[in-house]
Amino acid sequence: MNQKTTSALLCAALCLGALSTSAQTATAPAPAAAPEATPSYSWVFTPSVASQYMFRGARLGGPSFEPSLELDSGNFAVGVWANYPMKDKVVGQSDPEYDIYGSYTATVNDATSIVPGFTWYNYPNADKTAGFYKMTFEPSIALNYTVGAVKLTPKFYYDLVLKGPTYEFTASTAVPLKDAGTELDFTATVGTFKWTDAFENSTPSYKNYGDYWLVGVAAPFQVTKSGKLTVGLAYTKGSNNFIKQTGSPKFENTAAVGRGVLTVSYAITF
Repeated sequence: MNQKTTSALLCAALCLGALSTSAQTATAPAPAAAPEATPSYSWVFTPSVASQYMFRGARLGGPSFEPSLELDSGNFAVGVWANYPMKDKVVGQSDPEYDIYGSYTATVNDATSIVPGFTWYNYPNADKTAGFYKMTFEPSIALNYTVGAVKLTPKFYYDLVLKGPTYEFTASTAVPLKDAGTELDFTATVGTFKWTDAFENSTPSYKNYGDYWLVGVAAPFQVTKSGKLTVGLAYTKGSNNFIKQTGSPKFENTAAVGRGVLTVSYAITF
Protein backbone atom coordinates (compact mmCIF):
# COMPACT_ATOMS: atom_id res chain seq x y z
CA MET A 1 0.00 0.00 0.00
CA ASN A 2 2.49 4.27 -1.76
CA GLN A 3 2.35 7.15 0.79
CA LYS A 4 3.79 10.48 -0.02
CA THR A 5 3.92 13.91 1.55
CA THR A 6 4.08 17.30 -0.14
CA SER A 7 4.51 20.85 1.18
CA ALA A 8 3.07 24.01 -0.28
CA LEU A 9 4.95 27.30 -0.63
CA LEU A 10 3.42 30.80 -0.99
CA CYS A 11 5.83 33.16 -2.67
CA ALA A 12 5.55 36.72 -3.91
CA ALA A 13 7.96 38.85 -5.90
CA LEU A 14 8.22 42.59 -5.74
CA CYS A 15 10.31 44.38 -8.37
CA LEU A 16 11.17 48.02 -7.70
CA GLY A 17 12.11 50.17 -10.65
CA ALA A 18 15.00 52.55 -10.16
CA LEU A 19 14.09 56.20 -10.42
CA SER A 20 15.88 58.03 -13.20
CA THR A 21 17.90 61.08 -12.35
CA SER A 22 16.40 62.71 -15.42
CA ALA A 23 13.68 65.27 -14.72
CA GLN A 24 11.66 63.72 -17.58
CA THR A 25 11.06 60.43 -15.57
CA ALA A 26 7.87 60.90 -13.62
CA THR A 27 7.04 57.39 -12.27
CA ALA A 28 8.79 54.10 -11.49
CA PRO A 29 7.92 50.89 -13.40
CA ALA A 30 4.92 48.98 -11.99
CA PRO A 31 5.75 46.02 -9.71
CA ALA A 32 5.80 42.60 -11.39
CA ALA A 33 2.70 40.48 -10.84
CA ALA A 34 3.05 37.92 -8.04
CA PRO A 35 3.14 34.30 -9.23
CA GLU A 36 0.11 32.10 -8.59
CA ALA A 37 0.09 30.32 -5.24
CA THR A 38 1.18 26.71 -5.27
CA PRO A 39 -1.72 24.39 -4.30
CA SER A 40 -1.56 23.28 -0.66
CA TYR A 41 -2.66 19.74 -1.52
CA SER A 42 -2.55 17.17 -4.31
CA TRP A 43 -4.36 14.02 -5.36
CA VAL A 44 -2.60 10.89 -6.61
CA PHE A 45 -4.63 8.30 -8.53
CA THR A 46 -2.75 5.04 -9.14
CA PRO A 47 -4.29 2.20 -11.14
CA SER A 48 -2.14 -0.89 -10.67
CA VAL A 49 -2.07 -4.59 -11.53
CA ALA A 50 -0.27 -7.33 -9.59
CA SER A 51 0.43 -10.92 -10.58
CA GLN A 52 -0.34 -12.13 -7.02
CA TYR A 53 -2.02 -10.64 -3.96
CA MET A 54 0.30 -11.36 -1.04
CA PHE A 55 -0.17 -9.93 2.46
CA ARG A 56 2.38 -10.60 5.20
CA GLY A 57 3.47 -13.83 3.60
CA ALA A 58 -0.03 -15.18 2.92
CA ARG A 59 -1.48 -15.55 -0.59
CA LEU A 60 -4.91 -13.91 -0.63
CA GLY A 61 -5.51 -14.04 -4.38
CA GLY A 62 -4.08 -14.42 -7.86
CA PRO A 63 -3.74 -11.69 -10.52
CA SER A 64 -5.44 -8.57 -9.20
CA PHE A 65 -6.41 -5.01 -10.11
CA GLU A 66 -5.33 -2.72 -7.28
CA PRO A 67 -6.27 0.96 -7.74
CA SER A 68 -5.67 3.62 -5.11
CA LEU A 69 -6.54 7.29 -4.57
CA GLU A 70 -4.56 9.41 -2.12
CA LEU A 71 -4.88 12.98 -0.87
CA ASP A 72 -1.63 14.63 0.28
CA SER A 73 -1.54 17.89 2.21
CA GLY A 74 1.63 18.98 3.94
CA ASN A 75 2.68 16.15 6.24
CA PHE A 76 -0.73 14.48 6.10
CA ALA A 77 -1.78 11.69 3.74
CA VAL A 78 -5.10 9.88 3.53
CA GLY A 79 -6.31 7.47 0.88
CA VAL A 80 -8.19 4.37 -0.16
CA TRP A 81 -6.68 1.22 -1.71
CA ALA A 82 -8.71 -1.57 -3.29
CA ASN A 83 -8.11 -5.12 -4.45
CA TYR A 84 -10.21 -6.77 -7.16
CA PRO A 85 -8.95 -10.31 -7.83
CA MET A 86 -9.22 -11.49 -11.43
CA LYS A 87 -8.40 -15.10 -10.56
CA ASP A 88 -8.02 -17.37 -7.51
CA LYS A 89 -10.25 -15.31 -5.24
CA VAL A 90 -10.12 -15.98 -1.52
CA VAL A 91 -13.80 -15.63 -0.63
CA GLY A 92 -14.28 -13.32 2.32
CA GLN A 93 -10.93 -11.59 2.05
CA SER A 94 -10.03 -10.48 -1.47
CA ASP A 95 -13.47 -10.52 -3.06
CA PRO A 96 -13.09 -7.49 -3.02
CA GLU A 97 -11.15 -5.59 -0.34
CA TYR A 98 -11.22 -1.84 0.42
CA ASP A 99 -8.63 -0.30 2.75
CA ILE A 100 -8.85 3.27 4.03
CA TYR A 101 -5.54 4.55 5.40
CA GLY A 102 -3.95 7.69 6.76
CA SER A 103 -0.65 8.94 8.18
CA TYR A 104 1.17 11.98 9.50
CA THR A 105 4.93 12.48 9.10
CA ALA A 106 6.51 14.33 12.03
CA THR A 107 10.04 15.43 11.13
CA VAL A 108 12.56 15.24 13.96
CA ASN A 109 15.66 16.23 11.97
CA ASP A 110 17.16 15.74 8.51
CA ALA A 111 17.68 12.03 9.13
CA THR A 112 14.72 11.10 11.36
CA SER A 113 10.94 11.19 11.20
CA ILE A 114 8.10 9.55 13.14
CA VAL A 115 4.99 8.41 11.26
CA PRO A 116 1.81 7.48 13.15
CA GLY A 117 -0.92 6.05 10.95
CA PHE A 118 -3.84 3.64 10.58
CA THR A 119 -5.43 1.20 8.14
CA TRP A 120 -9.14 0.33 8.16
CA TYR A 121 -9.57 -2.98 6.30
CA ASN A 122 -13.00 -3.71 4.77
CA TYR A 123 -14.30 -6.98 3.26
CA PRO A 124 -17.92 -6.33 2.21
CA ASN A 125 -18.56 -9.90 1.00
CA ALA A 126 -17.07 -11.64 4.02
CA ASP A 127 -19.09 -14.57 5.35
CA LYS A 128 -19.31 -13.98 9.09
CA THR A 129 -20.76 -17.45 9.66
CA ALA A 130 -17.50 -18.89 8.28
CA GLY A 131 -15.45 -16.83 10.74
CA PHE A 132 -14.46 -13.94 8.44
CA TYR A 133 -14.52 -10.37 9.71
CA LYS A 134 -16.17 -7.71 7.57
CA MET A 135 -13.71 -5.14 8.88
CA THR A 136 -10.65 -4.73 11.10
CA PHE A 137 -8.83 -1.59 12.27
CA GLU A 138 -5.06 -1.34 12.70
CA PRO A 139 -3.24 1.72 14.10
CA SER A 140 0.51 1.85 13.52
CA ILE A 141 3.63 3.86 14.23
CA ALA A 142 6.90 3.90 12.29
CA LEU A 143 10.34 5.43 12.74
CA ASN A 144 12.24 6.46 9.59
CA TYR A 145 15.99 6.83 10.07
CA THR A 146 18.36 7.51 7.17
CA VAL A 147 22.00 6.41 7.30
CA GLY A 148 23.87 7.50 4.19
CA ALA A 149 21.79 6.30 1.26
CA VAL A 150 19.82 3.70 3.26
CA LYS A 151 16.51 4.33 5.01
CA LEU A 152 15.74 2.07 7.98
CA THR A 153 12.14 1.75 9.14
CA PRO A 154 11.05 -0.25 12.19
CA LYS A 155 7.23 -0.28 12.40
CA PHE A 156 4.67 -1.48 14.93
CA TYR A 157 1.03 -2.31 14.15
CA TYR A 158 -1.77 -3.41 16.46
CA ASP A 159 -5.04 -4.75 15.08
CA LEU A 160 -7.84 -3.86 17.48
CA VAL A 161 -10.22 -6.49 16.05
CA LEU A 162 -7.82 -9.40 15.54
CA LYS A 163 -6.29 -8.41 18.90
CA GLY A 164 -2.62 -8.66 18.20
CA PRO A 165 0.61 -6.95 17.12
CA THR A 166 2.72 -7.03 13.99
CA TYR A 167 6.40 -6.07 14.16
CA GLU A 168 8.13 -5.13 10.90
CA PHE A 169 11.53 -3.85 9.83
CA THR A 170 12.28 -2.43 6.36
CA ALA A 171 15.51 -1.24 4.73
CA SER A 172 15.40 0.63 1.42
CA THR A 173 17.77 2.45 -0.90
CA ALA A 174 17.80 3.93 -4.41
CA VAL A 175 20.46 3.54 -7.10
CA PRO A 176 20.33 6.25 -9.81
CA LEU A 177 20.37 5.20 -13.48
CA LYS A 178 20.89 8.59 -15.10
CA ASP A 179 21.42 7.30 -18.63
CA ALA A 180 18.06 5.47 -18.46
CA GLY A 181 16.28 8.39 -16.82
CA THR A 182 15.24 6.33 -13.80
CA GLU A 183 16.53 4.64 -10.67
CA LEU A 184 16.34 1.24 -9.01
CA ASP A 185 14.48 1.30 -5.68
CA PHE A 186 15.52 -1.69 -3.56
CA THR A 187 13.46 -2.83 -0.55
CA ALA A 188 13.85 -5.61 2.02
CA THR A 189 11.33 -6.35 4.78
CA VAL A 190 11.07 -8.87 7.62
CA GLY A 191 8.10 -9.17 9.94
CA THR A 192 6.26 -11.25 12.49
CA PHE A 193 2.68 -11.14 13.81
CA LYS A 194 0.48 -12.77 16.45
CA TRP A 195 -3.30 -12.34 16.48
CA THR A 196 -5.27 -13.87 19.36
CA ASP A 197 -8.79 -13.49 17.89
CA ALA A 198 -8.24 -14.42 14.23
CA PHE A 199 -11.78 -15.63 13.47
CA GLU A 200 -15.11 -14.05 14.35
CA ASN A 201 -17.70 -15.76 16.53
CA SER A 202 -15.37 -18.58 17.57
CA THR A 203 -15.38 -19.99 21.10
CA PRO A 204 -12.72 -20.72 22.21
CA SER A 205 -10.89 -18.17 20.11
CA TYR A 206 -8.37 -18.96 17.38
CA LYS A 207 -4.81 -17.64 17.32
CA ASN A 208 -2.93 -16.98 14.07
CA TYR A 209 0.79 -16.23 14.16
CA GLY A 210 3.68 -16.33 11.74
CA ASP A 211 6.72 -14.74 10.11
CA TYR A 212 7.29 -13.26 6.65
CA TRP A 213 9.90 -11.54 4.51
CA LEU A 214 10.12 -9.70 1.20
CA VAL A 215 12.85 -8.48 -1.15
CA GLY A 216 12.05 -6.35 -4.17
CA VAL A 217 13.16 -3.78 -6.71
CA ALA A 218 11.17 -1.17 -8.63
CA ALA A 219 11.98 1.24 -11.46
CA PRO A 220 9.92 4.45 -11.86
CA PHE A 221 9.70 6.27 -15.21
CA GLN A 222 8.47 9.87 -15.44
CA VAL A 223 6.25 9.68 -18.53
CA THR A 224 4.67 13.14 -18.28
CA LYS A 225 4.92 16.02 -15.82
CA SER A 226 2.09 14.49 -13.79
CA GLY A 227 2.31 10.81 -14.77
CA LYS A 228 4.76 8.17 -13.53
CA LEU A 229 4.98 4.53 -14.61
CA THR A 230 6.51 2.10 -12.12
CA VAL A 231 7.44 -1.53 -12.75
CA GLY A 232 8.29 -3.67 -9.73
CA LEU A 233 9.40 -7.23 -9.04
CA ALA A 234 9.48 -8.82 -5.59
CA TYR A 235 9.67 -12.18 -3.88
CA THR A 236 7.86 -12.67 -0.58
CA LYS A 237 7.43 -15.70 1.65
CA GLY A 238 5.49 -16.62 4.76
CA SER A 239 6.81 -19.18 7.26
CA ASN A 240 6.02 -20.62 10.69
CA ASN A 241 2.41 -19.58 10.08
CA PHE A 242 0.07 -21.54 12.34
CA ILE A 243 -3.56 -21.42 13.45
CA LYS A 244 -4.49 -22.73 16.89
CA GLN A 245 -7.72 -22.88 18.83
CA THR A 246 -7.40 -22.85 22.59
CA GLY A 247 -7.28 -26.43 23.84
CA SER A 248 -6.61 -27.95 20.39
CA PRO A 249 -3.44 -28.77 18.42
CA LYS A 250 -2.09 -26.14 16.06
CA PHE A 251 -2.20 -26.60 12.29
CA GLU A 252 -0.27 -24.95 9.47
CA ASN A 253 -1.82 -22.12 7.46
CA THR A 254 -1.53 -23.35 3.86
CA ALA A 255 -1.97 -19.78 2.54
CA ALA A 256 1.53 -18.95 3.80
CA VAL A 257 3.70 -19.57 0.74
CA GLY A 258 6.55 -18.07 -1.28
CA ARG A 259 5.68 -16.23 -4.47
CA GLY A 260 7.22 -13.84 -6.98
CA VAL A 261 5.08 -10.77 -7.58
CA LEU A 262 5.19 -8.52 -10.64
CA THR A 263 3.48 -5.13 -10.37
CA VAL A 264 2.84 -2.40 -12.92
CA SER A 265 1.34 0.91 -11.85
CA TYR A 266 0.76 4.38 -13.29
CA ALA A 267 0.51 7.27 -10.82
CA ILE A 268 -1.30 10.42 -11.93
CA THR A 269 -0.88 13.52 -9.74
CA PHE A 270 -3.37 16.38 -9.99
